Order: sequence, then C-alpha cells, then structure tokens
Amino acid sequence: MNGTSYLSIKALHVIAVIAWYAGLFYIFRLYVYHVQKRSEPTVTATLEVMERRLMRAIMTPAMVVSLGAGVAMLVMNPALLKMPWMHAKLGAVLFLLGYHGLASWTRKKFLKGEYVLSETACRWINEVPTILLLIIVIAVIVRPGT
Repeated sequence: MNGTSYLSIKALHVIAVIAWYAGLFYIFRLYVYHVQKRSEPTVTATLEVMERRLMRAIMTPAMVVSLGAGVAMLVMNPALLKMPWMHAKLGAVLFLLGYHGLASWTRKKFLKGEYVLSETACRWINEVPTILLLIIVIAVIVRPGT
C-alpha cells in the first residue's frame, strides 16, 4: 500500500465528509422554515430552490465522494474491517445514509405540498447528524476495543 496515496484518499474522505455534513446539518433546518411558511408560496418557492441545490449540488455529491473514498481506504487496508471501532463507525454511517434518504424523501413530499413532518419533528430530526457525528468521531479517534 502506497502511504501517500492512502493519505491523499483519506484527506479527500475527510473533506467530503465535512461538505456532506454541512448539508446534513442544514437541510432539516430549511424544512423547519418550509413547514412554518407553507402558506406563503413565494417563501416556499425560495426554500424549494435552496433545498434542491443543497441536496443536488452539495449533499449528494459529497456523500458519493465520502463513500467512494471510504471504500477505497478499506480496499487498501482491509485489516480495518476487523477492528470493532470500524464496525461502530460503519453502523453510524448506515444510519447517516438513512438520514440522507429521509431528507430526500421529505423534500419530495414537501414539493407535492404533503407536509408529512411537523415543525417539531423537523427540529428533532435535525439533531440526528450530531449524535451520529459523536459516534463516528469517538470511534475513529478513541478506537474503543483495540
């Protein structure tokens, strides 16, 4: 394994995760405003543009790069898959993918005028990425079980 190549992929992974998380932290905050202003078409039109751009231009591409770089690192260093901390990280990443999917589904429902989540629900759901971030960072930095 070429150390420089691995570290370059790792750097790309971290950068992509930061970009992905920027969107994950913000998308449900936009949904809070969307639900609050659902009776104001000009406001919801603006929010719909912001939500679309956030999902399509930032979140989804960053997610793809994050996952691609993560898989590349595991291919380059498969011994990581034997580490308990990696299992915790990958489990949290699966939940993060589900959160991303929920954000996409919610956006599609809102576009149809179907407000399937309340303002309060959006506020609570907005906290999920923080919890997953804690799990991921602690797993990677502290490496419990090794």
